[in-house]
Amino acid sequence: MTNSRRRSLCAGVAGIILALTPFHLAASPGQNGRGGNRAERLDTALMRAGTSGLKTVPVIVKVDTAERNKVRKALKDLGFAVRREHGGISAFTFDAPVGMLARIAAIPGVLGVSLDAEIGSDLLGVTTTVPNTTGTLLRDTLGLDNVGVTGRGVTVAVIDSGIAPVLDFGGRIKAFYDFTRGGIATEPYDDNGHGTHVAGLIGGSGLTSLGVYRGVAPGVSFVGLKVLKADGGGSTSNLIAAVEFATANKKALGIDIINLSLGHPPYEPAALDPLVQAVQAASKAGILVVSSAGNNGINKATGLPGFGGISSPANAPSSLTVGSERTEGTKRRSDDTVGGWSSRGPSWYDGFVKPDVIAPGHKMVAPAAPLSMLVLSNPTLLLSNNRYLALTGTSMSAGVVSGLAALVIEANRAAFPYRGSLKPNAIKTIFEYSAFTMKDENGTPVHRLVQGAGMVNGAGAVRLAKVIDPAATTGATRVKGSVTQFDWIDEKLSWAQNVLWGDNVIWGDNLLWGDNVIWGDNIVWGENIVWGENIVWGENLVWGENLIWGENLIWGENLVWGENFLDDTDAPAVPAETEPGSTDAEIASYAAETF
Repeated sequence: MTNSRRRSLCAGVAGIILALTPFHLAASPGQNGRGGNRAERLDTALMRAGTSGLKTVPVIVKVDTAERNKVRKALKDLGFAVRREHGGISAFTFDAPVGMLARIAAIPGVLGVSLDAEIGSDLLGVTTTVPNTTGTLLRDTLGLDNVGVTGRGVTVAVIDSGIAPVLDFGGRIKAFYDFTRGGIATEPYDDNGHGTHVAGLIGGSGLTSLGVYRGVAPGVSFVGLKVLKADGGGSTSNLIAAVEFATANKKALGIDIINLSLGHPPYEPAALDPLVQAVQAASKAGILVVSSAGNNGINKATGLPGFGGISSPANAPSSLTVGSERTEGTKRRSDDTVGGWSSRGPSWYDGFVKPDVIAPGHKMVAPAAPLSMLVLSNPTLLLSNNRYLALTGTSMSAGVVSGLAALVIEANRAAFPYRGSLKPNAIKTIFEYSAFTMKDENGTPVHRLVQGAGMVNGAGAVRLAKVIDPAATTGATRVKGSVTQFDWIDEKLSWAQNVLWGDNVIWGDNLLWGDNVIWGDNIVWGENIVWGENIVWGENLVWGENLIWGENLIWGENLVWGENFLDDTDAPAVPAETEPGSTDAEIASYAAETF
C-alpha cells in the first residue's frame, strides 16, 4: 500500500468517527477487555470501516499465543497473505477486505483486530519566527551546568525518521536499521529531519555551533530505527516491529531507553492496543520508553484547550509520557507555562493520569538534517549557517526527557557500580518525585491532567539518582544518604514529591524510603496496583466545569476526542502557542504563521 493510499485510508476512517458522539466514546473508559461478540473484537476505527466506502484496510490481528499456529493456518486458508508477524505481542499484519473483518474476528484464538493506523511525528506549531531564546537556555533551565554526567555509556534507540550523521553526533550512532524497507541495516540517514532534531536534543554535542546548541546528554550513544518516511508518515506495524526489535536486541545493542516522538489517535483501550502492548513489553524487559503526549491539546471544534487528547502509545501505562512546556525565554521556572498544543489527560479509554511530566518543547534548537524535507520546506527556521533548526512540539519535549534519563542512568551506575540498572519504574518515580509543581499566575497549582507531576527537574533528578541503590530490596537500604528536596534556578523551588500511578496520585516520603512495589522487578507501571490509603483522587473530584473524574466519567464539551475526532494526517488547524483565554483574533493572527 502506498503512503498516499494509507493517508487516504486513515483520513477516511477518522472521518467516520466524526459522527460519534462524546457519550458514545465516553462509554469506553475503564474497559479492559472485549467480550465474545465478534464486533467487539474490532477497534473503534474498524467497527465503522464498513460505512467508509473503503474496500480494503491494513489490520493488525492479535492472537492467543497458544493458538498462533492455528490462526496462521486459518488466515492462509482464507487467502490472506501475512506481511509481518509480531512475535513479541503475538500478532499478524496484513490487508483485509472490509467485508471480511467480522469473519477474521470470529476465528478461534483471535483476541482483537486493530487498524494498522498511519503514524506521524508529534511535531506541530512550527513557526516562521526564530527562537527568542539563547542557545544555552535549555541546559540552563534544566540546571545542567554542573551535574557531572553526559550520558556516556548509555544508549538511546531513536525510533523516528532516522538520524543524519552530522558532526554533532560524531561516531556515536552505533547502529541503524530502516524499517520502512523491512528493517534492513543501512548507513544512517534522515530524509525527513524530525529524528535528527529529536536526537540532537537528546544528545547532540553542539560541535558545529561551538557548544551553543548542545543537547541534554552529549555523551550518549544512539541506535537509529527508521519508521517514518520522507513525508513524515509511517505505519503502526513498522513502529511495532521497531519496538520489538529494540526489545529483542536490548543486550546486544546496549539499549537503555527508547524515544517515541510519534503516534496516532487512540482507537481502543490500552490493554487491547497492539502498539501499547509492544511498549509494555519493552518496559517489562527493562527499557525505559519515553513517549510524546501528542499535540492534541486544542479541541478543533472550539479552538479551546481540551482534555483527553493523549495519543497512542503515550497512553501506555508504563510509558514515561511527556507534555510540552514553554520556558518563556527565561532561565527561571516559575514563569513557565504549559504549551497550548500539549495533549491533556486523561487517556481516552482507560482514564489514566497522563502526561507524567512536562518538559521544554517550545522553539527548541537542534541539528538540521541536510536536504531533508523539514529543512527544504522551512528555510526561515534554520539557524547557525543552516546547520540547526528550531521546532516546537511534544516530540521535542520527549527528546529532552530521554536525554535527562540518560544522565540519570549514568549517575546511578557511577554511584552504585555492579549493582545493576534502575528499573523503568524507578526512573519514572525519580522524574515525578523531583518535578516542580507548576502554578498559575494566582499561585494555584495547574491540575494534574495538564502538567502531570510537574516540570522536569534535571539537576534534582540526577541528584536523586545518585542515592538510590537499584539492587536494594528493602526501604532501609534503598536510599543511601539524604537528598535536598528543593532546587535553585533563579529561585528556590520545592519538589512535587508525588507519583502518578494509573488513575491515582500517591504522596509522601514512603514512595522512596518505604517498601513499595513500585521498585519491584515484575511490576509494569499501572498494572493492578492498589495503594490503600495513599490515594488522593477520590471518586468525586471535579476538574473545572467540564470534567468529573472518578468511576462515573462525565465528559463535557472541551474534550479533544469529541465530535471532532482528531485526524493525525491533518495540518494544524489552530495555533500551537494558543493558551487558555486567547481571543479569536489572537488565534487567527498566530495561525497565519503556522503551517
